[in-house]
Amino acid sequence: MTAGQQFRGGCYLIEGVNSFATVIYFNYLYFYFRDQFGFDNKQNLLLAAFLGLIYTIASWQGGRLAARIGYFTALKAGFAVMAAGLLVGSQLQTVAGVITAASVITAGVCLIWPTLEALISKSGDPASSVGLYNVIWAAANALGYFIGGTLIENFGYHAIFWLPFALMVAQLAVVFWLQTLPVLVDPHEPGNLPHAPEPGRPSPAEARSFKHMAWLANPFAYIAINTLLAVIPGIAKNFHLSPMLAGFTCSLWCFVRFGVFVALWHWTGWHYRFRWLAAAFGLLILSFAVILVTPNLALLLAAQILFGGAIGLMYYSSLFYAMDASDATSEHGGIHEAAIGLGNCVGPAVGAAALQFAPQVLGGGAIAVSVLLLCGFGGLVAIRRNNRPG
Repeated sequence: MTAGQQFRGGCYLIEGVNSFATVIYFNYLYFYFRDQFGFDNKQNLLLAAFLGLIYTIASWQGGRLAARIGYFTALKAGFAVMAAGLLVGSQLQTVAGVITAASVITAGVCLIWPTLEALISKSGDPASSVGLYNVIWAAANALGYFIGGTLIENFGYHAIFWLPFALMVAQLAVVFWLQTLPVLVDPHEPGNLPHAPEPGRPSPAEARSFKHMAWLANPFAYIAINTLLAVIPGIAKNFHLSPMLAGFTCSLWCFVRFGVFVALWHWTGWHYRFRWLAAAFGLLILSFAVILVTPNLALLLAAQILFGGAIGLMYYSSLFYAMDASDATSEHGGIHEAAIGLGNCVGPAVGAAALQFAPQVLGGGAIAVSVLLLCGFGGLVAIRRNNRPG
C-alpha cells in the first residue's frame, strides 16, 4: 500500500469514527436533557437552535482558520477541544454547565469537518471522493443512531460522553500518524488528481446555477433534520418508546440516506437534472410533516423512507455541485458546514417560536417549519427560472 493510499484510508477512518462519535453525543443529547432535566419539545428546539448558531459561526471561521494554520494542526486542535469538552461535560450536573460543554464540543467539531472535506477531496478524483466520503459518514451515522439508545440503556447516559471521548483520543493518535506519511498536503493547491470532463457537461453558468440551488436546498434539508432530531424524544414518548427502541425505530431514515448515497455515487444520471432536486425537496416537505404529526407507527416508518431519500439527494447535490464547480479547500468546506449550521439553527428556532406563541395550535411547530420549507422550495424554483437559458 502506497503512502497516498494509507493517507486516504486514514482520512476515511477518521471521518467514519468521528461521524459515529458525534451522533452518539449530539443525537442523544436531547434524550439526556429530556430525562435528566425535564426538557420538553420547545426547550429541546431552543437548545438545537442555540447549538446550530454556534455551529454556523464556528464552521465558517473554522474553515478559514484551518487554511491558515494547516490542516493537521486544525484536526489536532479540533479533537483536543472536543475531548476536553466531553471530559468536563461528563462531570457537570447543571443545565448551564452541560450546555456550555456542548457549545465547546460543537466549536471543536467545526475545525474537523471542513478540514476533512478538503483533505479527502484533494487526495483523489473529486467525484469519486465525494461519493465515498458521503457513504462512509452516512453509514457510521446510521449505525451510531441505531445503537446509541442501547448503549444508554446498558451503560447509562454517561456513555454519550465517555465513548465519544475515547474515540476522540484515538482519532488524535491517527492524525499524528498521518502527519508522518510522505504526502504533501498544500491548502493552496488544487486537487492532486484531475478528473476527466463528464460527457454532456453543462456550461459554467448552468453549473453555477445548480451550485446556488444546492446551496439553498441543503440548509433547508438541515432545517428539517435538526428540528426532527430535537423533537424525536417527544415523538418517542408519544409512542412509548424507550431510548433503545427510539434508536431502532427513528434511525430508519439514516439507513435510507446511506442507501441513497451509495446509489448516487454509482449512478450519475441525476447530475445537473433539476427535476431530481425539485422532487427531493417536495418529498422532504411532505415526509417531514407526516413524521411530526402522525399517530401511526407504520406511517412514521413509511415517511422516514421518503425523508431519508430526499435528504440523501439534497445533501449529495450540495456537496457535489459545490466541489464540481470550484476547487475544494477548507474555506469552501467551512462555508458548506456553515450553511448546514444555519439550517440547524433556523428550523428549531421557528419550531420553538410556534410552540411559544401559538401553543393552542395542534401541530403548530410542524406547520411553521413546513411553511418555512415551502418558502425554500419557492426560492429553488425562482433560482432555476432566473438562470434558465433563453
